[in-house]
Amino acid sequence: MQSPETAAVPPVVEATRWIAVAALLGLIVLQLAWHLWLPARPSLWVLKALPLCIPLAGLLKRQMYTYRWTSLLVWLYVLDGAARTAEGLPPALELALSLILFVACGLHVRIRLRNAKP
Repeated sequence: MQSPETAAVPPVVEATRWIAVAALLGLIVLQLAWHLWLPARPSLWVLKALPLCIPLAGLLKRQMYTYRWTSLLVWLYVLDGAARTAEGLPPALELALSLILFVACGLHVRIRLRNAKP
């Protein structure tokens, strides 16, 4: 049986939720792979993956506040990816996944606020 909160959720909201979660998980995996396995030796830049782990539970629980501050946090990764794009594929993927995460979080918040009952 579904709870009242999940029963009335429009499919678009669920789609943006899962896109945001997938982009966040993709960013975490990319950061780990990029700084642990792709270079000749691991670097401490792998710690960039830690802040990305914090919003994961909130996104899965549909917490509106988490979507809002995640859309701000992700701009650090957009800047990092944009500044390093000339280095190859990992920064370009970081940039793309960060922008996807930002758009998904923004759409999720906008649609939920539009569908909210007064």
